[in-house]
Amino acid sequence: MINAITTLGPEVGIVAACAALGLARATFYRQLNPVHGPAPKKASPRALTADEKQAVLDVLHEPRFADLAPAEVYATLLDEGRYLCSERTMYRVLAENHEVRERRDQLRHPKYEAPQLLATKPNQLWSWDITKLLGPAKWTYFYLYVILDVFSRHVVGWMVADGESAALAERLIRETCERQGIAPGQLTIHADRGSSMTSKPVALLMADLGVTKTHSRPHVSDDNPFSEAQFKTLKYRPDFPERFGAIEDARSFCRDFFDWYSNEHHHVSLGLLTPADVHYGRADQRRADRARVLDLAHLVHPERFVHGRPTPPPAPTEVWINKPKPASTEGSVIATA
Repeated sequence: MINAITTLGPEVGIVAACAALGLARATFYRQLNPVHGPAPKKASPRALTADEKQAVLDVLHEPRFADLAPAEVYATLLDEGRYLCSERTMYRVLAENHEVRERRDQLRHPKYEAPQLLATKPNQLWSWDITKLLGPAKWTYFYLYVILDVFSRHVVGWMVADGESAALAERLIRETCERQGIAPGQLTIHADRGSSMTSKPVALLMADLGVTKTHSRPHVSDDNPFSEAQFKTLKYRPDFPERFGAIEDARSFCRDFFDWYSNEHHHVSLGLLTPADVHYGRADQRRADRARVLDLAHLVHPERFVHGRPTPPPAPTEVWINKPKPASTEGSVIATA
C-alpha cells in the first residue's frame, strides 16, 4: 500500500491517494520512515533537580509536616522565610513517590473475615438480637430480646424487659436451650457486637452449655440478617403501636405477634410453610397435603396449568449467613450438620 501511494502521490497528491486507499496520512508517513520514533522529551529548565526533589520530600516527611496538606507546608515555610518550590510542585513530588494520600505511619485495623454459617436443620444455628420498643413517654424504652432459629425462622425464645443487660440475656439463653433440649456441641448462636452479646457472662454460659458463639463484623449491618428481617416484620405490622403504655402492653403484643409469626405466617423463603411447620418436622406432611390438592385441581382442569402438573414450593434444605461465592475457596464453615 505504501508503494501504491508513493506511485499515485506525484499524480493526484498524497492526501487524495491516502483517501482513495483508506489510509491515514500519519500512518503513511510513519510507515515511510519507520526508524524515526517520537522526539525525546526535553527536560524543562524550570524542573527541580533530583537533589532538590529529595530536599522537598525530606521536608514533607518532617514530623511537624507529616499530617499537613502541601498548602499548609507551603505557607508555613514562607512564614519562616524559606521557599523550596510551589504548592503544585510539592504535590508532583509526592505523586512521584506514591505519597499523595497519607504519609504518616498509621494503625491499620485488622481485616475481619465475614462469618460463614450454615444450617441444614432446626436447632443448629440460632440468631439473637435486642431491639428497643418505645415506652409511654419520650426517652423511655422497653427492650425486646429475641432468639430466632435460622433454618426454620421459628422464634425459640423471647423476652421484654425494662433494660438491656448481660444477666437477662444469660437467663433467656439458658432457659431457651433447656426448653429446646440443646445438647453440647449441637448449636451455634450468632449475634452482633452489642455489649450484652459480647459480655463475659454470656460467653461463659455458652461455654458451659457447649454452644459455639459467633459475632458479626464490626460496623457491618448485614451479618445478622435474619434477626433484622424479623424485627422489621414486627415493626411494620399494621397494628404495631407507636408507643407502648406499659411493659405489660409490650409483652401482650409480642405474645400475639410471635404466635402469629410462628404458626400462621407463611414464609416465602420456607416454601410458604410456617416456621413452626419447619421447626417441628411437619414440612413434609404439609407439602404432601398440598400436593394432593394441586393434583386434584390439575385433574379437574389440566388446561389451566400450562406448565404441567403443579407442585408445592420446596422446603429449605440449607440456610446460610454469608454464603461463600462459588469461585471462592476462602473462609470456612463454622456451623454444619
